[in-house]
Amino acid sequence: MSDPISGIPMMRITPSTGVSPASPTSPSAGADFGAALNSAVESAIDTGHEAEAASIKAITQGGNVTEVATALSRAELTLQTATAVRDRMLQAYQDIMRIQI
Repeated sequence: MSDPISGIPMMRITPSTGVSPASPTSPSAGADFGAALNSAVESAIDTGHEAEAASIKAITQGGNVTEVATALSRAELTLQTATAVRDRMLQAYQDIMRIQI
């Protein structure tokens, strides 16, 4: 069974250009993860704003319904992805907190 929205781009986390991957012992590894997470969140917010703008354009100027449906599907998929990532991060945090020293 094929996924009907597989062609819709999702959130992308891309490293900055010219930056080599940090080693796990590097003090900047946390900053790189924070920057990547910040970029992903900003991308998710932008996707939501694009869907909202497409909806408003369709209402006020009689825009294309296909564009609105695509933008809303993309925003929904982005929200589902962000929720799944949040849930996984929360589960990982809880697992770490259960580790006995």
